[in-house]
Parts: sequence; C-alpha cells; structure tokens
Amino acid sequence: MLTGESVPVEKNPGMQAIGGSINGSGVLKLTVEKVGNETYLAQVINMVQAAQQQKSKSQGLADKAAGWLFYIAVTAGLLTFLYWIFAVNLAFALERMVTVLVIACPHALGLAVPLVNAVSTSIAARNGLLIRNRTQFEEARKVDRIVFDKTGTLTEGNFGVTDILPAAGVSEKELLTLAYSAESQSEHPIAKGIVRKGEAEGVTLLPATDYQNLTGQGLQVTVDGMQVAVVSPGTMDERGIAYDKETFASLAQQGKTVVFVLKEGSLQGMIANADIIRSSSQEVVAALKEQGIEAIMLTGDNSRAAQYVGDQLGLDQVFAEVLPAEKSKHIAALKSGNKKVAMVGDGVNDAPALAEADLGIAIGAGTDVAIETADVILVDSNPKDVLTIITLSKATYRKMVENLIWAVGYNVIAIPLAAGVLANQGLVITPAIGAAVMSISTIICAVNARLLKID
Repeated sequence: MLTGESVPVEKNPGMQAIGGSINGSGVLKLTVEKVGNETYLAQVINMVQAAQQQKSKSQGLADKAAGWLFYIAVTAGLLTFLYWIFAVNLAFALERMVTVLVIACPHALGLAVPLVNAVSTSIAARNGLLIRNRTQFEEARKVDRIVFDKTGTLTEGNFGVTDILPAAGVSEKELLTLAYSAESQSEHPIAKGIVRKGEAEGVTLLPATDYQNLTGQGLQVTVDGMQVAVVSPGTMDERGIAYDKETFASLAQQGKTVVFVLKEGSLQGMIANADIIRSSSQEVVAALKEQGIEAIMLTGDNSRAAQYVGDQLGLDQVFAEVLPAEKSKHIAALKSGNKKVAMVGDGVNDAPALAEADLGIAIGAGTDVAIETADVILVDSNPKDVLTIITLSKATYRKMVENLIWAVGYNVIAIPLAAGVLANQGLVITPAIGAAVMSISTIICAVNARLLKID
C-alpha cells in the first residue's frame, strides 16, 4: 500500500524497510532510524495536507448572483417608489415597491443550484459514488487527463494465473493439479493465485505432506507420494535443469512472474502469474478516449509490469517506479498548460497525488488515508464508475445552467412588470400575484432539478 509493488520485494542486509510493511516469511532484525514526524507515513500525510491547502475555496455562482439580486431589488424598489410617488400617489407607489420586492425575492435563484446538488448527490449515491467535495466534483466535466494507479485500481491487486505451459507429454490439467496441490497450504501471493486458479478450474486437490520451504527458491512437497517442487528461474539455473528460456524471457518481459513445477526432479512445465487486470478497466480507457480524455498510469510498480498493463489497456502514458512524493510532482506537471487532471488511486502512496489533482477519486476498498484525501469515493471499487462521475458532473452543470437562466430570466422580465412599466397599458401586477409568480418560479426550478438523469 505504501510503494505500490504487485509482488513481494526481497530485503537484504543494509536495505531499508518502511514501517507498516508486512514480512512475508523469515525473521527480520531491524534498527529504527526514524520515529514520529520523521517516519515515511508522517511525511506522506504532510504532503497531503500541503496539497489540500493549495485548493481554491471558490464561492458559488448562485450565491453571488443572489447577493447581487438583493441590491438590484432594493435599488429597483426605491427607484419605483420615487417615480410613482410623484407620478401618481403614495398608495400606488407603495404597492409598486412591495410588488417589486416580492417578485425579486431570490428564492428561485438561491435554490437553483442547491436543488440540483441535492438531486445529483442522490443519483451519485444510487450509482455507488460518495461525493465529499462538491466544488471539485463539479469540475469533473472539464477533466482533460485521468491518471490511474495500477495495483488495486486498474488491476485487482491480487495475483492470478495468466499462462499454463506444460512440458511435452504433460497436460495443462495435470500441471495445474500438481501446482495446486503443492501450493494449497502456502500463504505466498503467487501460491494464492495458483490455488484460486485450481479452485476455479475444479481440479482435484491431491494429498500433500512434508512441506519444505526452500528459502529464496520455492517449496518442496510430497504430493500423493511424489516429490513435487515449485521453484524460481534462479533455482532452475542452479540445478542445471533445462527449460524454454525464450518463452520464459517473453513472459518476464511482460512483467509476469514465472514459476516452474518439478516432479521427481523432472520439469513438468511453467506457470506465469501477474496482477490481474480488472475486467472493466479496458472499457473505461476506451470510453475515455472516445471523449477525448487522456488515460495515464502512475504506479510504484516495476516498469515491465506497468508497461504490460499499459499495453493491454492502450494507455496514453505510463509512469512506473514512482515514489509517493514524485507522484504528486507528476500530477503537478500534468496540470501544466491549464489541463484539468483527475487522479484515481487506493493506497497510502496515492494520497499526495489525490490531494494535488484537480479531482481526487479513491477506490472504496483502498486505505483510509486515500479515502480521506479524495473528493469522490467509488463505493463499489469499480473504475468504470469514473465514467459515471464525468457524465453526472456534465448533467449536473447543464441543469444548474438551465435553472440559473430561468431564475435570472424570470427576474429580468418580472421586475420591470412589477415596477409598472406597462401600467399605462393597463397591465398592473398586484403584490398577491407577484407572490404567486415568485412561488411558481421556484417550483419550476425544483421540477427541472428533479428531471436530472444520467441514463
């Protein structure tokens, strides 16, 4: 969650380990070098706070318009009173002034935006979106670039089997059965991926005993009376066991982790594993491109794994092996040229970038730090909901504009009539009629807000 790798990272003597990391196996003896505000996590939190303070606190357009309308109404009322008191009499002048003030009551204008906001928030909740910052959400309609984290965002964050390549004379089912049975008791991420594949394929789980963890090599197990080992490429080279190095190199180039299955010392085949790409990710990237929005990946994972995912999804740019502090700098650079940038992430390492972006979007299954930093949260943890955010933001803005045009247009026409510009033609609006018209204009804004849809 801190640095973004999709596979465990080996640590050797002299290397740094970040507080909060999980030790996969073995015993570690560590020297604490930093505590309190000097720790890595504290530095990330400081970067988040600094980025959040830079966000503008803009006042709503409707509030400004309602404020101006107050002064316009008072001025118009006074001018109306002064005109009619000399032109007709005091009673008529008072009636005209009261009618102007009633007509100009900024109910419709003041409610034009809040009514739409209430409806759009309800629609967002029904579609698995939690809006924490409305100002930033409304800016989603202007987004030019969307930056995605890889692990846990575009991918599931879980290892899965991508390729099963049996040796000559061995079937895929036989190879998977041996690997599944051997790895069934292991907690290693690669082992879990193989087990999930075995369960999904419904292969037979053979009895396994005599587990031996071969440090830095793999494991050795007795499966149904046979000695079975699941080992790394390095172990294959050390033991001098031949394998298809061209195929292995091709898989490794795609960022996949390859393990080899041996039975009684004989190669049975190789199994490639990788962080599984979410089924919805490709659809999201394609839809964004249709809208002219750049899709970019920003990840702390290794460049080969990142580039493989980028190629599979057709991303515009891929930035790999990026540290949290550098992520926020990348976002700042992508914002150059007045570009609006959204960031989608789930980990602690994404928090500074989420805060720096014009719109921060957190995966609901992510860390608390990421969720607290984001402007919008994807409750269902589905990247496809990013499209819903953009669609809803555009639809919300359209409704706001419609309501504001109506509210302003109503006042432009109604205030002069209330002031008596057509009194000489016999058209005079009483205060009672003015109150009714004012109420109707508010109802129209409310009905129009309820018509907001994204289907």
